[in-house]
Amino acid sequence: MAQKGILVTGGAGYIGSHVTRQLGEAGERVIVLDNLYSGFADAVLHGELVVGDTGDYALVSHLLHEHDIDSVLHFAAHTVVPESVSNPLKYYGNNTCSTRNLLQCCAEAGVKHFIFSSTAAVYGIPDGPLASEDSPNAPINAYGTSKLMSEWMLRDLSAASDLRHVVLRYFNVAGSDPQGRIGQSTRDATLLVKVACEAAVGKRPSVSIFGTDYPTPDGTGVRDYIHVEDLASAHLKALDYLRNGGTSTTLNCGYGHGYSVREVLDTVQRIHGQPLTIHEMPRRAGDPPMLVAKAERVREVLGWQPQYDDLDVIVKTSLEWEKKLRQRGA
Repeated sequence: MAQKGILVTGGAGYIGSHVTRQLGEAGERVIVLDNLYSGFADAVLHGELVVGDTGDYALVSHLLHEHDIDSVLHFAAHTVVPESVSNPLKYYGNNTCSTRNLLQCCAEAGVKHFIFSSTAAVYGIPDGPLASEDSPNAPINAYGTSKLMSEWMLRDLSAASDLRHVVLRYFNVAGSDPQGRIGQSTRDATLLVKVACEAAVGKRPSVSIFGTDYPTPDGTGVRDYIHVEDLASAHLKALDYLRNGGTSTTLNCGYGHGYSVREVLDTVQRIHGQPLTIHEMPRRAGDPPMLVAKAERVREVLGWQPQYDDLDVIVKTSLEWEKKLRQRGA
């Protein structure tokens, strides 16, 4: 029997490219669909890259049939939270409406397995420091809401068809390929580790701490940082789970413990060997003091075991990638 294909939407982006690389290394037949809005063609190290949109019904339907796709991994999305507040319809258009189109194409093509890139932003500001898969969904921005609406569509389609899915809710993704082949190249990034490493190599003049009076050990916000390689491996585990008959499920992707903003910046300065220019700013609206995953379920259900649960490793791989980008003039 011919090997079934896997469609990876957004596979030229930060997380999608790491998953695509791991799928290729595992011998899978991969088709990447990416419009290169925030992705990079040279980050696709395996499979075939098709430049286009997940909202293009004719193109997606053609790809699913032409390549005999039975599994879809869906990463394509806008992901900048502040932008989602100022331009919500952009997020509902790309994240929600395009996902609806993709799901319709999958239903018509008989796709069996769907893995969805979701976010801890669906929880909004949790009541306590740990967010579990059963915590209330109360997103506070259009990014989180657009992802939650996609989760609901996927849930309802799975209930009405043979499609089975895994929703993976990411916490704070950081780090880059330890071998330095690909990394986080996102322009105008807002994630702390990326921003701090850009400041370390001189791409930014400084880095800001937003809020120093939170009820946390050092007054700064605490987040659960997960290395992108571990997150990518969770997707391969999710695919194996579905192929082996697993039922549809939703899983947090985090390590289950957090680091404060100061701890991250201290680690970047120590590993870089030079101080950063740091500005202390007022809190940003909507930032929870602490957001850490309750992350036992992903280990139990998928048999996933992280290999890079170390802030030093996260920062080292991020810093090495920033140095490489700097040398390229990127």
